[in-house]
Amino acid sequence: MPLDRFDVANCEQTMWAVVTTGNGGYERLEYRQVPVPRPGPDEVLLRVLAAGINNTEINTRIGWYSSNVTTGTEADVAAQQSQSRDTPDGGWNEATPFPFIQGTDCCGRIVEIGAGGDAASLGKRVLVRACMRLNGFESFDNVWMASDFDGAFAQFVKVPADEVFPIDSDWSDVELATLPCAYGTAENMVHRAGIQAGDRVLVTGASGGVGSAVLQLCKRRGAHITAVTASAKLSQVYELGAGRVVGRHESVAKKLGDNSIDVVFDNVAGDSFGELLDVLTRGGRYVSSGAIGGPLVTLDMRKFYLKDLSLIGCTAWDKPVFPNLIAYVERNEVRPLVAKTFPLEDISIAQREFLEKKHVGNFVLIPPEVLPT
Repeated sequence: MPLDRFDVANCEQTMWAVVTTGNGGYERLEYRQVPVPRPGPDEVLLRVLAAGINNTEINTRIGWYSSNVTTGTEADVAAQQSQSRDTPDGGWNEATPFPFIQGTDCCGRIVEIGAGGDAASLGKRVLVRACMRLNGFESFDNVWMASDFDGAFAQFVKVPADEVFPIDSDWSDVELATLPCAYGTAENMVHRAGIQAGDRVLVTGASGGVGSAVLQLCKRRGAHITAVTASAKLSQVYELGAGRVVGRHESVAKKLGDNSIDVVFDNVAGDSFGELLDVLTRGGRYVSSGAIGGPLVTLDMRKFYLKDLSLIGCTAWDKPVFPNLIAYVERNEVRPLVAKTFPLEDISIAQREFLEKKHVGNFVLIPPEVLPT
């Protein structure tokens, strides 16, 4: 039976999945069998081919989004290993729907279509737009697969039919699974910032999933890029298109000088925030979709208003973002960065290694093969 088309009814009615049972450490990740979801009206069922790992899944598990958390993600992960705690406001939007299946990045194949769906899409390989604007793009209200409802750390996942995008590419399933969250978030940031050819751009955390994607997406627009990364990753960051690189522990203000950058893309925050405003020119833009180095920063309001700066937060993806990203891939204008793959059952090992931050690019989980009964 071809693996791209099979009768779901003749497969096992349970699937292997990683169920996150609550806030806490790796003990909260349970690899077990659960019922296969069934698509309702205007939904499709995907066989998950590969699923990427992101900071978001770890942050949600440890409850890092809670207003009570003041440290960076690494410190909060360490705290969670010694004790599990319920964090009512620790989720992406509201209370996290524990127990549920995480997995924001999904490359899958359509294997079942709910009522009202397009039968011609059966069997197509697709990417899932993880950030969904259910009230329309005029509203910033949004929900995220794997933060607000079950995601792709499983053999199958059910999603709205409008949120799957067929893709015509020779990239592998694993390569495509690096895209949705990291590259979607990065393209949203670059889109909101209005990057144009000649802009002077600074990217912090440039070796991470979002940072390396921002670097590539700014490069394709003709920007001049300075990247901040660990010294061990300098050569790889240069290969991605950085014109110059600043070491992670160096002072960007001393290295670059005041008023030297038009746009800062920063998902680190923490103690370096003030210096990033120093290097921005008058009318500069500071763009962020994360704060892994620490969510609380000191803002000198004089720098902000005297320099006419814009602070741009980026969570809800704008309408052009995901279609644009699909087009870039199909035209080979960006490239995948697969750091390592793991079997789905080894998620705890993968997340531990992910948090060591020794890699460039993305980690990807591979679900077990689906076999007919």
